[in-house]
Amino acid sequence: MVDVRRVKLPGVGVLHTFVTADGGKVGVITHRSGASDLISFADAEDGDGRKVSLRLDEDEAHTLAELLGGTRITESLSGLDQIPGLSIDWFHVDYDHHIAGQPLGSMTDRGLPGITVVAVVRGDAANPGPDSDFKVFPGDTLVVAGAPEKVAKAFQFYRTGDFKPRSAEAPPGG
Repeated sequence: MVDVRRVKLPGVGVLHTFVTADGGKVGVITHRSGASDLISFADAEDGDGRKVSLRLDEDEAHTLAELLGGTRITESLSGLDQIPGLSIDWFHVDYDHHIAGQPLGSMTDRGLPGITVVAVVRGDAANPGPDSDFKVFPGDTLVVAGAPEKVAKAFQFYRTGDFKPRSAEAPPGG
């Protein structure tokens, strides 16, 4: 029987991890939003501490569980450790994102109060409580806290530089 470690992540969800027979480590972060992060850590003893992370929506997570032949350990996490009105989520910065190469800035100054970047994770180091002039690079991960709808708007801004999703039907410049 595999020993599964369960850690509650207040405002986020639950992290489940276990160590494989070959010494690797597998984890699943089940977010309150229904999304899941599948994480695989390489065996740290062989000197290669690589980590691979994959974001899955609720349907994708259930599909993967079925493909692996597993059972659904958690049917619903909506009642666990909820802090009403608070969401904490991670935004991985890619090269084509608006925020890449830019200072973090202030979401309040941009017209979206109530959003806090709790930390910027770069490689194996965390930069907690970064200042607005902290420069964000591709590969960084922003840990963002706020109301769920505001976190979604902040993520949209980090991707595109705009708070509204771009629609194919929207007129240019609109």
